[in-house]
Amino acid sequence: MINKSLYWKIALAFVLVAFITAALVAVFIRATSVDRLTQLVTDQQSEALTTILADYYQTNGSWDGLLKNWPVIQQNYSVGGMGMGPGGPGQGEHMGNERRSLYGLADAEGRVIIPVGNFKDVGQQLTRRQILAGTSIEVAGKQVGVLLTTNALPVYNMAETLFLQRTNRALLLATLGAMVVALLIGLFLARTLTQPLRALTQAAQKITHGQLDQQVVVNSDDEIGELGLAFNQMSREVARVNQQRRQMTADIAHDLRTPLTVISGYVESMRDGVLQPTQQRLELIYSEIGRLQRLVTDLRMLSQVDAGELRLEPQLVDPQAILEHTAEFFQHRASQQEVTLQVQAENGLTAIRLDEARFMQIMDNLVSNALRYTPAGGSIILGARRQANGIEFSVSDTGSGIEPEDLPWIFDRFQRGDKSRHSDGNESGLGLAIVKALAEAHGGKVSAESVVGQGATIRLWLPG
Repeated sequence: MINKSLYWKIALAFVLVAFITAALVAVFIRATSVDRLTQLVTDQQSEALTTILADYYQTNGSWDGLLKNWPVIQQNYSVGGMGMGPGGPGQGEHMGNERRSLYGLADAEGRVIIPVGNFKDVGQQLTRRQILAGTSIEVAGKQVGVLLTTNALPVYNMAETLFLQRTNRALLLATLGAMVVALLIGLFLARTLTQPLRALTQAAQKITHGQLDQQVVVNSDDEIGELGLAFNQMSREVARVNQQRRQMTADIAHDLRTPLTVISGYVESMRDGVLQPTQQRLELIYSEIGRLQRLVTDLRMLSQVDAGELRLEPQLVDPQAILEHTAEFFQHRASQQEVTLQVQAENGLTAIRLDEARFMQIMDNLVSNALRYTPAGGSIILGARRQANGIEFSVSDTGSGIEPEDLPWIFDRFQRGDKSRHSDGNESGLGLAIVKALAEAHGGKVSAESVVGQGATIRLWLPG
């Protein structure tokens, strides 16, 4: 399973990161702890031995007899490690033997007294640089000798060896502990991350089986939470569009069946001689055929817009002039309904590029809807103004208005009855859907606002 694979990948990734981090820290501490312990041992030995040798010189007044007494001196200087001074545990011949090869001595003139390392011969003369590299031994403020140090590592005593062993053990335990903690945290975070993904997968699988309205629980505000919210919104929209598609199919069937029933009934009656083919009956049949043709034309145009195949022939058009032309076209019908129709356009509007025929189709639908819902004595205003890098056209009426719950859906296809602005017995139910499609084909957009009982305004923004 993909989710289980991701689950273990996240958990193992945490373990791997913890192991690498702990291992690197352990290696660093292990390497530096040996160096630091060596430096500590060397410093303690050097300090203790310098003090002992200074006391020896002050007591004897010279370095005579030092070579013979050197094994005893080695046994007496600091145990050399872990803060233990002379007299501490582990001091004795064994300890002195451990440190014997670490230090030598030269007199104030740089002649070797106690050979060590590269300074192998008694009486060997040191260079000035070698003298300065050694540790000065002073008595009464006067340099009386130089402590020489070999580059060889000291042999650690029991306490120092135990310290390194305990350090290594602590590092190992810390590494194992870090891996265990990382595994637990990784498992927890992996579960936290994969659980919502698993829910999304299950919901998506249900959608593929036709259960479209799926919602997942969102418990976070991170990217996964945003994904869950986007999925829920997508699911709701898919379910809504699917319902709309079913409703549209039913509405198309209804719109086709009604005129076909009328045509079929009249033709059948005329064929059987029940009715005579009078002029009035033929005109009724013709009007129903026209209704079918309009429906087919509207559906074909919407399909062309959806497929991006609608051809536009844009040309420069004066906004005020085209609104006045629209008002002139509908003036007679408005007068018959006792509705005032007027144009209110800003002065100085520049020409805009649009397909005049398609724009007139938009205005035909908008003004027809406004006349349909505006009572006698009302008014309709066709407006235009400069707005946000384009021209905003508007059609406002003083009609019955649109219910708030219906307002977001009025541009959907086949919205019916009082819930829309584009439906009566002679309309296809696609008027405002065509308005939206043609506006978007021009690169524009439409919106609506309304107050119930006071009227509605449809706004059309076109770039230009």
